[in-house]
Amino acid sequence: MNQTEIGKFIAKCRKEKKLTQAQLAEKLNITDRAVSKWETGKSMPDSSIMLELCKILGITVNELLSGEEIDMESYEKKADENLIALKRKDENNMTKNVIISIPFSATLLIGIMVCLICNIAISGNLTWSLIPVSSIIFAWVISFPSIILGKRGIIVSLISLSVFIIPYLFLLGSLLKAKEVFSVGAAMAVVSIVFLWIIVAVFKCTRKLVALGTTFLLAIPFMIIVNVILSKMIEEPVFDVWDMLSIFMLLILAFASFICDYAKKKGLMKEDGKKD
Repeated sequence: MNQTEIGKFIAKCRKEKKLTQAQLAEKLNITDRAVSKWETGKSMPDSSIMLELCKILGITVNELLSGEEIDMESYEKKADENLIALKRKDENNMTKNVIISIPFSATLLIGIMVCLICNIAISGNLTWSLIPVSSIIFAWVISFPSIILGKRGIIVSLISLSVFIIPYLFLLGSLLKAKEVFSVGAAMAVVSIVFLWIIVAVFKCTRKLVALGTTFLLAIPFMIIVNVILSKMIEEPVFDVWDMLSIFMLLILAFASFICDYAKKKGLMKEDGKKD
């Protein structure tokens, strides 16, 4: 697969459909910059949106990956070549991720062994070491899917976090012999996980800068809910001056994100208009 040729082909098909880069990006719920990178050969469309992209441009996935329109005679041959190229690309990415995951896992394993050995050497049995060991294992379970699978592993990591966070907090509370760790931690964890899933959905449904601005806005009610829960559980004041300052900063960041998105969109539309 030739990314440069694929990029030129995407630009050609887009112009034939009388679409600007911004309009195509909006239809795909991605950033304008992503479309620009495709067309300049700097990156490839993600597999998750290839079908939708081809539908909009009126081409097949095989034609997209070939970077040209294909007649029926050579269609099957090109399909085989593209499938082989995609398979090789996935295999190369997986190999890189595996290479990264090995030292990462080995480092955590060494940390576990050091904690256990030191604990036994000092105390004669396992006591305090169970706390860092359980935390290291929890961190590995959450992070490993993202390391080995890349972007596709983010959702798996979030699912792992959603499933294991409550048991981990229960274990941590038992080891520390502090019920508050579980009660307060579980309440915060549930609210935080809901917030994270909402943010993931927002980033999947809209452009990055718009999603970022929306995240800053959503962080305000999230912070209020957290403060209300904490005030009831540990008798802390609902708001203080730092909370008000945080809300003000989040509003500024949200406004800046929306302004940057608008400016980028306008700039790319002008740039695209000149090219056309």
